[in-house]
Amino acid sequence: MSSPHLIDRRVVVVGAGLLACANQALPEATIDAAPLDELERLGALSPPADLVLIDADDLEPQKLAAAIRGLAQAAAPPAVVVFAAHLPASLARDLFRLKRVDVLEPPYSPPDLARAAAHLLAPAGAEGGAHKSQVWSVMGAVGGSGGTTLTIELAATLAGRTLGERVALIDLNLADGAACAYLGAMAGMSLAEAAEAPERIDADLLDAFSVRAAGGFDLFASPRDPGAFAKVTPAVICRLLDVACQVYDWVLIDLPRGRQPWSVDVLSGSDEVLVISELTVPALLAARALVGEIEAELPDGHRPRLILNRLASRVFGPAPSRGEAEKALGRKVDGAITSDWEAAACSVNLGGPISQHRPKSKIVKDVAGLVESLTAPHAAQAHRAKVA
Repeated sequence: MSSPHLIDRRVVVVGAGLLACANQALPEATIDAAPLDELERLGALSPPADLVLIDADDLEPQKLAAAIRGLAQAAAPPAVVVFAAHLPASLARDLFRLKRVDVLEPPYSPPDLARAAAHLLAPAGAEGGAHKSQVWSVMGAVGGSGGTTLTIELAATLAGRTLGERVALIDLNLADGAACAYLGAMAGMSLAEAAEAPERIDADLLDAFSVRAAGGFDLFASPRDPGAFAKVTPAVICRLLDVACQVYDWVLIDLPRGRQPWSVDVLSGSDEVLVISELTVPALLAARALVGEIEAELPDGHRPRLILNRLASRVFGPAPSRGEAEKALGRKVDGAITSDWEAAACSVNLGGPISQHRPKSKIVKDVAGLVESLTAPHAAQAHRAKVA
């Protein structure tokens, strides 16, 4: 694999076993070997190295950690590729100090190294034009309004109808998100470790955070942690979403109801904001207030959509009708999802979207209609013009 970004670059190899692989993978570069006892002085090399390759399996963890810290403190830190079969977890924080780093696990090949090196040494923006993605943020007006369920169904519907396009669901309920439990998936995202160096989040780390969910989309969710919101900075959230928008065609965000320092940034960067309300008086009052707050904070012309959830067919009964709900809200709603408790409960218990376990459910049909209306040509412009 040949790359113009590797021509005349200086590559320093630490570990005799890597030399043959480096020479084969990087023929355009100048390759030098460095002895193990000079590891801690790699950041002060003259002339400086553009790329450092380190065989971690040949080194003591303490020496490797000291070397990584030394490289991070250099005036212009080189890119680093670490080769390791078993990288100690304690080194993760040290690796986050580096702006450009990759880890290759065996079995690796010269093409693997060539791709990693080309990616690390490519100038910013050199890997293609801007990727246009659609970002939809979903917020429940009250707890239990069904925001997570609808976010999952929206992601599954988009994944099923957009062949060849990638869909991500990002659960930003960092303390106690439920998307993993609903989908029967593991939590693979750890944002707290990236807090000291948000720029470390790139497409490769994003891939490490993702879990393939039933329904054909990628899930990003954190393990339960009551203190998670205090550990994650707005810079980390913005960087995560920025990289996700470069990788995915559709990004669905399950937003927490509680306002966070980064909430307005996320809402402002969303193409669609969906506020979900159930048909109870407290929920409708909360939805009306939440929509007003969002409209006051977002730029002119950027308006949330209000979705009624668990709409029941009835002639008489205590639950408000759609018309009564709209009267209480002081505006027309943008969509409604029919109640189907059995289908929702079944899917949650089995793990997966409702569209997988109960494809004939009215919920599936209504979500498909909602997606169709949101993705119709000029739908966003028409919506904004109508409510402006």
